[in-house]
Amino acid sequence: MRELGNGRLGPVVAGVALAASLLASASAFGQGGRADAEEREAAARASTVDAQTGRTLNEAIELLNADDHAGAAQKIATLRLDRLSPYERGRVEQILFNIALSQERYEETRGHLRQAIDSGGLNAQEIDQAKYQSAQLYIYEGKWREGAAALEEWLPTALNPNSAAYYFLAAAYFEQDDIARALPPAKKAVELMDPAKPNESWLSLLSALYLASEEYREAVPVLHQLVAAAPQKKGYWLQLSALYVQIEDYVNGLAMLQLANHAGLVTEDADVRRLADLLLFNGVPYRGAQLLESAIERGTVTLDDKLYEKLANCWIAAGELDESVAPLERAAEIAESGDTFVRLGELQVQRADWRAAIAAVERGIEKSRLKDPGNAQLLIGVAHYNRKDYGAAVPFFERARQWDKHRPIADSYLQAIRAQF
Repeated sequence: MRELGNGRLGPVVAGVALAASLLASASAFGQGGRADAEEREAAARASTVDAQTGRTLNEAIELLNADDHAGAAQKIATLRLDRLSPYERGRVEQILFNIALSQERYEETRGHLRQAIDSGGLNAQEIDQAKYQSAQLYIYEGKWREGAAALEEWLPTALNPNSAAYYFLAAAYFEQDDIARALPPAKKAVELMDPAKPNESWLSLLSALYLASEEYREAVPVLHQLVAAAPQKKGYWLQLSALYVQIEDYVNGLAMLQLANHAGLVTEDADVRRLADLLLFNGVPYRGAQLLESAIERGTVTLDDKLYEKLANCWIAAGELDESVAPLERAAEIAESGDTFVRLGELQVQRADWRAAIAAVERGIEKSRLKDPGNAQLLIGVAHYNRKDYGAAVPFFERARQWDKHRPIADSYLQAIRAQF
């Protein structure tokens, strides 16, 4: 089964007391000042343990606490169950419950819980706890449907259901992909959670359910709680940043990722690229370029064409055209097609470096697989034209006008050239 956080089951000697309390009457029954004396005496008699039976039960408990489960079972086997009082029988079934639980015999464990309840020897609180433990066992076994049903039956009459009970119910529905039924108990689990000690598992489940049901805005405060509860866990910061982007709050999306970066958590390639994208999108491309250059120096990113092109984009957006040339040229060399060389040519046109523009686009044509070959012809023509090498420009404009979308511009240049002569 999936890990169920701090609600994980474990052997609990529920209701099994030490020797002194087993041999004594239940003192709580003697504290009701207005209770009928006969009722108090009857209750005391009902919860009294025979001396010999008490010794046997205590010996079994000592063996159980020493992890001698076989010895505890042998000790219980010496008792005549049909001669025990309801109270004694309830204690026996609780001990047998713990023995079976320690040996992972879950069906038998549930049987002992049922028999403890049916014995008539448990008080209301013990019955309530036994029903809850039975439901937990289904969850522990991964029997989600049965566990959910048992919890749904128990909760309406439960004496004091805690946060974990609602978490187990939400987890049972979540494991059945029933998001709609999982969400209310998940909310309740977080509502009942001690705010001074937030439970990461409870919050994680509620966050996952909100995301699965596309209730993104509701998930935001939950993820903020997760970040506060476990600030060292990068995943929560990344989720929160992505969530803000999902609801188009790009400023906070960037802020969360920057906080994670300042904490030293943004160390992987994809995370660095995502932060650079957000810096670029939010109008701080210079810092995006610095981030990428630092990552390249540290060796934390893969040096592919997309990375170098992203770096070039940051420098271009920052108005640092000279800085953008080297990374864009590196991207063009690595890329499979010639398109990035054509883009480098466009950059050189912006810089009015006409020779470099011609050289870059020619390399793009040579590399081939261009998405827009007409644009490459037009760019070379423009570069020659600006160098006043009109004769060299004409053939490129002639070729560029073969594409409908480039014909108007190519024709305007050809007319301008003819006007020169």
